[in-house]
Amino acid sequence: MKPKILISACLIGENVKYDGGHNALDNRIINQWKEEGLLVSLCPEVLGGLSVPRPACEVIEGANKVVCKTGEDVTQEFTKGARKSLRIAQEEGVCMAILKARSPSCGKDIIYDGTFTHTHVNDSGMTCKLLQQNGITVFSEEELSLAEAFWKQKG
Repeated sequence: MKPKILISACLIGENVKYDGGHNALDNRIINQWKEEGLLVSLCPEVLGGLSVPRPACEVIEGANKVVCKTGEDVTQEFTKGARKSLRIAQEEGVCMAILKARSPSCGKDIIYDGTFTHTHVNDSGMTCKLLQQNGITVFSEEELSLAEAFWKQKG
């Protein structure tokens, strides 16, 4: 089975963002991978049972807890979504992932701190961490040239 690439569903135009929108990329690399049938798209937050739209959520710095702007604790949903994402990635033979930067699920290396003040911290989202802990290399959509180089190395 040829390896696949996991991608955040919002990055290929699926309306799964917290506000009901998307973050579609019009990018040569992504378009090529899509045409080749290499992409496996998912949204961990939707897989975890959260609705679209939904309140904005952030990881509370240092607490491994996710809360909505409304104060609701959604850690369980984020954890469930991360686990389902990992299972799908393993079933599909995914060797790398392109995830949405700064997302509480998908963010890599930089996410918001849980204060809803647009303050960044050096941390990763729950799904990103779980994928990495299980040997899947993660890139954000801001690192597509690095992702492309990694993919070519794999091939």
